Amino acid sequence: GTAAAIAASLAAVGLGSDTGNSIRGPSSHQALVGIRSTMGLTSRGGVMPLSYLADIAGPMARTVEDAVAVFQVIVGEDPLDPVTAAAPAHLPQDYGQALKAHGLKGARIGVLRQAYERETTDPEIVRIFMRAVDDLRRAGVVMVDPAPVPGFDEIRRPPGMGPCRGFKYDINEYLAARGDRVPVKSLTEIVKGGRFHPSVRSRLEQTEQGPANGPDSPECQADTAYRERLRLAVTQLMDSEKLDALVYPTWSNPPRLIGDLNTPHGDNSQVFSPVTGFPAIQVPMGYSLGDRLPAGITFFGRAWSEATLIRLAYSYEQA
Repeated sequence: GTAAAIAASLAAVGLGSDTGNSIRGPSSHQALVGIRSTMGLTSRGGVMPLSYLADIAGPMARTVEDAVAVFQVIVGEDPLDPVTAAAPAHLPQDYGQALKAHGLKGARIGVLRQAYERETTDPEIVRIFMRAVDDLRRAGVVMVDPAPVPGFDEIRRPPGMGPCRGFKYDINEYLAARGDRVPVKSLTEIVKGGRFHPSVRSRLEQTEQGPANGPDSPECQADTAYRERLRLAVTQLMDSEKLDALVYPTWSNPPRLIGDLNTPHGDNSQVFSPVTGFPAIQVPMGYSLGDRLPAGITFFGRAWSEATLIRLAYSYEQA
């Protein structure tokens, strides 16, 4: 909704919340810029949760400059979101200074093929992406291709493990904190009330009947270990190859028709940034299907590297 409004020029910038894809995905499908920050850099105060382990709020806009203007306002510590207390003190005071038109020269960027190569990947999206990679090279980037995350296939959340702080736990906590300001107090009341679209009934009912699994549960201990393993592996890759960022197509397939839940969607955003908590910026990279449907490229980096990603994304956009 928000992305559609921005793309239609109903407003200059909009805010979204990205748990797995909901800033970067809509932005890619509608030729927008979307910023998902490092976990703890921007506040989730007032954001209704899907999963606080991955929820992050951020801007969507038609240009990098517009997105950064709003991003600058929403970064920083907020008592309404304790996770923002973790941000280092040395972070930039003005992210607008990263808007450098020739900021690609000499950068080292890796192609993260593990994010997008699968049997259903659309060859046209790959062609558009490789053209973007060539554009980066021409702008002075040293491209490392491929740049695989070491041990990625072995870094998996234990199969069959229940959710850690899933929607049931987080929405109940969110509603309880609002007291009499909200008409329902729990997910159970929401399900009993029946005031939701039929398409989400089964998911709500299954979630309500499942475990809550709070922070001290074995599920959360396993989830924490999984996230830390992936963070270490990504950081190890970037250190060993001296990378400024990794890139991949935001989606492996063109946008589907509304209501189509059967053809491949090609979502590449659910793992690397949400699991690590590291930042990612989506930027338009071209169009598929006869220049009709937008496609986007994601710049993904290590924790607290927003200024670097903004510089690379802006310079690519300008090029």
